[in-house]
Amino acid sequence: MKLVYAAAFIIFIFSSPLAAAEKMPVLEAPATFAPEVPPPIERDTPAILKIHLENNTRVMPIDQERQYNFWTFNGQTPGPFIRARVGDVLEIYMTNTDASGMPHNIDLHAVTGPGGGAPVTTVTPGETRLVRFKLLHPGLFVYHCAAPPVMDHIANGMYGMILVEPEGGLPAVDREFYVMQSEFYIKPESEEGVLEFSHKQGLDEHPRYVVFNGRKGALMGPGALKAKTGERVRIYFGNIGPNLISSFHVIGEIFDSVYREADLVSAPARSVQSTIVPAGGATVVEFDLEVPGDYTLVDHAIFRIEKGAIGTLSVEGEPRPDIYELVRMTAADGSVQDVSVVSMSH
Repeated sequence: MKLVYAAAFIIFIFSSPLAAAEKMPVLEAPATFAPEVPPPIERDTPAILKIHLENNTRVMPIDQERQYNFWTFNGQTPGPFIRARVGDVLEIYMTNTDASGMPHNIDLHAVTGPGGGAPVTTVTPGETRLVRFKLLHPGLFVYHCAAPPVMDHIANGMYGMILVEPEGGLPAVDREFYVMQSEFYIKPESEEGVLEFSHKQGLDEHPRYVVFNGRKGALMGPGALKAKTGERVRIYFGNIGPNLISSFHVIGEIFDSVYREADLVSAPARSVQSTIVPAGGATVVEFDLEVPGDYTLVDHAIFRIEKGAIGTLSVEGEPRPDIYELVRMTAADGSVQDVSVVSMSH
């Protein structure tokens, strides 16, 4: 591989306050794939966080019967969830191993500067670039490839999220999950095997799939999120689009806290049923689990369930008849039967 530096960027690093980053501790950036989230940051001083991002393509399932040629960061869609702290310096080694010959880059919505880093991270096959960005603002941010045509790179799977914790971190919770919504645009005549991308369907805003975590059914069955009663859950939810606004809702739960548009500085909203997440945006929601059962994650633009915007949070625990109870059931013949508490979803 060739290690390529943008000349202007080298001058910027070594003639600016970023040069002081050399005195910071150097750590591997905490990063995980969906739905996992790296543990909270315990240090209270900034560091240099190193991460290697590889751009390539990979054929993977998009539903139970069909596959798709995903364009990826590190071989997965969505890409890694990166956890950092405000004031950290993110050191990215960007490598392009895409055999198709396409250039790639990264636009991090957490980065202050032209293109969110895209101009200085653009790599052609065989190249690697080393870049540094100081993280000035706390929040939950999406990132994506912005090589032209940017909409094609996003629509084919090149995106992920980065959490920049505020000073002092976030309130403690029992479980954290990484969930990202996206759309896939398929040629109408493409029905079997490896499905083909359609730029026209994207332009017309006609997605065949609207999914959580890169494929239909990713959060269903064995992929369901798991938790227990008495726990507090936090979901880091992103919506890359590239076109649609999400109406994120968990059926059977009320969000105790919503950090609207992933604002981690202001006080969160309370007792919210659904929250709007724009394309290219994110939110953070928290809620306590009182009643056991299966809870359904949806985009409440409800027909999108049939396109894949659905997942399950399975909660174990003892029944809570003081909160949720089926008292009586009357059969069609008029007979009445008392019943025990059951777990139900709507």
